Formats: sequence, C-alpha cells, structure tokens
Amino acid sequence: MLKEFREFAMRGNVLDMAIGIILGGAFGKIITSLVNDVLMPPIGLLVGRVDFSSLFINLSGASYGTLAEAQKTGAATIRYGLFLNTVLDFLIVAFVIFLLVRQVNRLKRQPESGPIPPATRDCPYCLSPVAVKATRCAHCTSELKAA
Repeated sequence: MLKEFREFAMRGNVLDMAIGIILGGAFGKIITSLVNDVLMPPIGLLVGRVDFSSLFINLSGASYGTLAEAQKTGAATIRYGLFLNTVLDFLIVAFVIFLLVRQVNRLKRQPESGPIPPATRDCPYCLSPVAVKATRCAHCTSELKAA
C-alpha cells in the first residue's frame, strides 16, 4: 500500500497540482496584502476616509462605535466591509489568472501554414464526395482521373 501511494504521489500531475496549490496560497497572500494595504486605503480616502474592513451592520439592539467593540461583546454583525475586500481580492486574482491563461494560449498557438487542401472532391458523374486520391467512385463505381 505504501508503494502504491508513493507511485500515486510521484505522478507528474499530482506534483504539478501540489506546486500549484502552494504557489496559489502564496499568491493569494500577496493579493490580499495588495488589496488591504495598497488599494483599499486610497479608495477609502477617496470615498470619505472610510476603512472598508471596519464597515459592519449591527444586528443586535445595542449600539457600538467600532467593529472591534461589537465583536468583543459577541454581538451579531454583518461585516460587509470585509466581504468587499474579499470580493476585490477575488476579482484581482481572477483577472491575473485570465491574463496568464490568455498569454499561455497565445504562446501555444500554431503558426498558420496557409490554407488546408480539401480531403475530398466531387465525383463528376454522381456528384458524391470521394477522396482526393481515389481512382474509382465508391457510390457509382465510375473510374476517376487521379487528382
């Protein structure tokens, strides 16, 4: 069983997937830092000195000045500011992945070598399609000139 597991773990697909997951986790941390520490402060400043991570809706009857106070007392809150940050994280990651896949697809494209010649031609007697190299029509059995 250990040998079978080792063979499974050493397959190329599993190793590639593991590397992708590790790099994706690190990339996610970078994007989260970019959103929280670089993008959201200027956006918050533009919309009136708002810190998006502290935006919340209090569902309890009491009044709290900050999200930290509400959480300290265990009040039920909807933290939509954190949700906005997470949505922005996702959009940035999705856009970067889109750009990456687009570039890889562009590099994989084969250069065009001109028009592809047709694989069939029409029989002059019965107008059925026959292979270009055929010397006899499969439908009417007429003899054909080689193309």
